[in-house]
Amino acid sequence: MSATVAPTAQPTPTPAGALALRGLTVGFGGAPVLHGVDIELRPGEVVALLGANGAGKTTLLRALAGLVPAASGDILLDGFDLAPLRTEQRARRGIALVPDGQSVVAELTVEENLRLGALWRHRGAARDRAVAAIYELFEPLARRRTSDGHQLSGGERQMLALGRALIAEPIVLALDEPSLGLAPLVVAQLMGTLRDAAESRGLTVLLAEQNVTSALSIADRGVVLDLGRVVADAPAAQLATDSALRHAYLGF
Repeated sequence: MSATVAPTAQPTPTPAGALALRGLTVGFGGAPVLHGVDIELRPGEVVALLGANGAGKTTLLRALAGLVPAASGDILLDGFDLAPLRTEQRARRGIALVPDGQSVVAELTVEENLRLGALWRHRGAARDRAVAAIYELFEPLARRRTSDGHQLSGGERQMLALGRALIAEPIVLALDEPSLGLAPLVVAQLMGTLRDAAESRGLTVLLAEQNVTSALSIADRGVVLDLGRVVADAPAAQLATDSALRHAYLGF
């Protein structure tokens, strides 16, 4: 009599266009940084990823983009597991990361940076239209289109980094500290652009930020990490008024 073989467990499907991190564990040198993280994001949702320095926010974003390997867990986009894919394959599937420090090629002009971002998504006249749409979104870039990246202000570089990500028409946009070092007026403009993109394009945004107030002002939900574990996942308005949680994990 043959032995009964148990069926292989399969990840629970996600809704169309949704992103789900399930049991995500990431470590360096045998030391875990993320411990079984579970987060789900719906299409068109802005989720603020919050926590003190060292909480694991950057590691989570880098794991999502494929820049660091996951020890275990699933990364599901539209029900498809991204975990086995390389970084460029994940980008083609719809994951875009704007890392801390911005992703601008300093030696290239604004126009060349945007065209580089559109390289695999648009060609010919379609690429020209895509670049023009970014200039409409960020008018300062239109005035600086022939300037090299190193000639731009901090705010202009962040606009360009965001424009380069948006021009590839991602499904999920992950950003690591986009407000770092920027003037409040520029931060407000960038945050407003992210909110508009989520609403008008159905873009899912995962926003890691130390500027908690600014992030929660545009977010639908907030997820708080502490030492690599999710300690809170709640509507943004609820987190903004939870003084005990803010004092315990966010430092204000």
